[in-house]
Amino acid sequence: MKSHAKAVVIGGGVVGCSVLYHLAKAGWTDIMLIERSELTSGSSWHAAGGFHTLNGDPNVAKLQAYTVQLYKEIEEISGQSCSLHLTGGVMMADTPERMDFLRLAHAKGRYLGMDTELITPSEAKAMFPLMDETNFVGAMWDPVEGHLDPSGTTHAYAKAARKLGAEIVLRNRVVELTQEVDGTWNVVTEQGTVKAEHVVNCGGLWAREIGRMVGVELPVLAMEHMYLLTEPMPEVEEFNKSTGREMIGVLDFKGEIYTRQERNGILLGTYEKACKPWSPVNTPWDFGHELLQPDIDRIAPSLEIGFKHFPGIEKAGIKQIINGPFTFALDGNPLVGPVQGLTNFWCACAVMAGFSQGGGVGLALSNWMVHGDPGFDVWGMDVARFGEWATLRYTNAKVRENYSRRFSIRFPNEELPAARPAQTTPLYDTMLANNAVMGDSWGLETPLWFAPKGSEPKDIVSFHRSNDFGPIGEEVRATRERVGVTEIANFAKYEVSGPGAEDFLNRLMTNRMPKSGRIVLTPMLNEFGRLIGDFTIAKAGPRGGEDRFMIWGSSAAQKYHMRWFEKHLPKDGSVRIHRFDQTLVGLSIAGPKSRDLLQKLVDVDISTKAFRFMDFREMAVGGAPCMVNRITYTGDLGYEIWMAPAYQRLVYNAIKEAGEEFGLVDFGMRALLSMRLEKNFPTWFRELRPIYGPFEGSMDRFIKLEKNDFIGREAAAKEQAEGPKLRRVSFIVDAADADVMGDEPIWAKVGGKDYGTVEKPHGYGAPRFDAGGNEVRGSNAAEGASAVRGIVDGDWRVVGWVTSGGYAHYVEKSMAQGYVPAALAENESAGLFEVEILGHRRLARINVEPPFDPSGEKMRT
Repeated sequence: MKSHAKAVVIGGGVVGCSVLYHLAKAGWTDIMLIERSELTSGSSWHAAGGFHTLNGDPNVAKLQAYTVQLYKEIEEISGQSCSLHLTGGVMMADTPERMDFLRLAHAKGRYLGMDTELITPSEAKAMFPLMDETNFVGAMWDPVEGHLDPSGTTHAYAKAARKLGAEIVLRNRVVELTQEVDGTWNVVTEQGTVKAEHVVNCGGLWAREIGRMVGVELPVLAMEHMYLLTEPMPEVEEFNKSTGREMIGVLDFKGEIYTRQERNGILLGTYEKACKPWSPVNTPWDFGHELLQPDIDRIAPSLEIGFKHFPGIEKAGIKQIINGPFTFALDGNPLVGPVQGLTNFWCACAVMAGFSQGGGVGLALSNWMVHGDPGFDVWGMDVARFGEWATLRYTNAKVRENYSRRFSIRFPNEELPAARPAQTTPLYDTMLANNAVMGDSWGLETPLWFAPKGSEPKDIVSFHRSNDFGPIGEEVRATRERVGVTEIANFAKYEVSGPGAEDFLNRLMTNRMPKSGRIVLTPMLNEFGRLIGDFTIAKAGPRGGEDRFMIWGSSAAQKYHMRWFEKHLPKDGSVRIHRFDQTLVGLSIAGPKSRDLLQKLVDVDISTKAFRFMDFREMAVGGAPCMVNRITYTGDLGYEIWMAPAYQRLVYNAIKEAGEEFGLVDFGMRALLSMRLEKNFPTWFRELRPIYGPFEGSMDRFIKLEKNDFIGREAAAKEQAEGPKLRRVSFIVDAADADVMGDEPIWAKVGGKDYGTVEKPHGYGAPRFDAGGNEVRGSNAAEGASAVRGIVDGDWRVVGWVTSGGYAHYVEKSMAQGYVPAALAENESAGLFEVEILGHRRLARINVEPPFDPSGEKMRT
């Protein structure tokens, strides 16, 4: 074993071997993988080996599609077979709600170039005759599904990496990780110490233990997972013989099971409600190629439904029950990327679906390490997406919840209860007493909407407009016509200070920094000119003669942004950053009466001239020391008021008392988001993401190319000079009883013109056949006669995608934001666009100017 390496990958499962291969492919050959036992000694060896491309996050789905296509490549390089079975698969819906879910998934697939198809239960039965189709109302076919040999695939990655120059060291446990002053890592193993520039935690079942070596508690937990293998079945053998094909894979939402052919029998697995964590506190280092004791009683309820839905399986003998541990993060997606607060310590763990995602994870992480950027929008997998509130006990509760719901529908207005409340503000009990329906905002309880007195404060979950529709409308109208108050503690808050603070922020941000007592809005770009942040920045009064800036941003991106800030801090100590989190909380008042209300609570002049739009002041509000911004996300006259938690109840009660004469109402986060739609305001991580440039994001007025050489300036200048390929636009949609939720395809009537914005279909996939062995394409019987398969329909073409939207209650319009080719971005013609909502294409029209107060006069008054 050599003593020095550019990068050391810890863990020899499919993910570790994929990372090693991709680093070697990217040109890093001075790399090594260290494995405590043999390759695949964790979860990889006993995995069911299934793979698919669909994912709730379309950006993760892209990486899963890459993973599937990669298998042919590593087979050719390594000479090792992956035993790839590209059978295709179906998801079965037993209720109209689950069919709506499949319509959403199918629509997402359109702009990703996925070749899915909505089909009837009878068509599904023709490909998997063991089912009773009368239990279902529809299905979705995906040709890019199948299964492989987990061990062979892992070794194919490893052999390919070795051929490219990488080293693999087996039977050598890492026992300690320390870091030198120069950033070099000491990887201490049983066989000696390796000095490395980078360390990658691909520890799988032991990722948590490896994280603890560097003082990090990763939000990951192993769960017991069972699947069974049947004895050979005559029905399977007859199907193979008569059709010349293998049976497809099937996912049954109701039964919470998945099934596929395995040799001459069937493999059936389940994500049972009565799930069980494995080794919830510490993972034993001596665990290896072992299985856990099966517990068929625990999965009996799922099997009972499964045997009803697939009676052909019920009479088969069970040959073996496999029970082994797999790791999960809180939301089921991997933990990938650099860990905030550490230098060159990377994660690629909690990759539960390793044979669907392992290749994409390896590609993204290698890009990140070698080129400084993952090359994809990987926010759904970024290790920075969870905060300090994701403790061991929180993680254990959330992972159990996620596992038990793996095949359950997550509705757009559904809030999950496990591990809540975790963080609360001083107003939590007050909000509950006011009949608030609370939501989880990066671990913090936040009021979403207020149910009428006498009614239960509870969401009725749905893909359609629900019981919150009327109350949210009342909150919006009362705020627009009078005044409303809402809690805004769920913003990120930072203070940047020191003699180098202004130069530091000018280097990071695209806009000029404000003068003392003023506010600016500014994006932040990476080196490639892509949007990685969107902030409100105020210059506060100096402290000790040093500059001081207050910054507000997205709460969910706090660790993501701190990682970037720390990376670019000057080495001379001239800049300090403090992240407040919940040590600074806030309230916002908005509406035409908000100035009158606030004036009653302060002892200074806040008239239009004395306290202008985009001003910042430190003042007492209701007798409490506060910071006040004259700005709100509603796009109306309003103020953001920030205070220490000890003062929040005092300020809120003062606002409520003073607001009685003005007809003050409480409004929640959903009303705020409705009002921002009326102003065409974007949101972070929906409209503004690292896959878009600032001009694509229509952030033109905040990009000051002439101010200085800020990070990403050269790429932004090139984007402006060449013209953006895409543009963010706002639509008014002719919706019925359902509004957009995000990720819906945007159609345009453009004739045969190809604007080149839609992903190309996957390179290969399994065709679909009927019981007679004939290929079947394009019937769409489950969708209805008006349904269209694919991304082209006559003169209509999928040209873009929706990022977010909903109902704008004050202007009484269903609205959506999304990205379309720049050449179409200012075309407000009627009949040019359609947006697909739950399988139905609805007319949509671009509105360049916001429908509420297009001149911005109200917020400036």
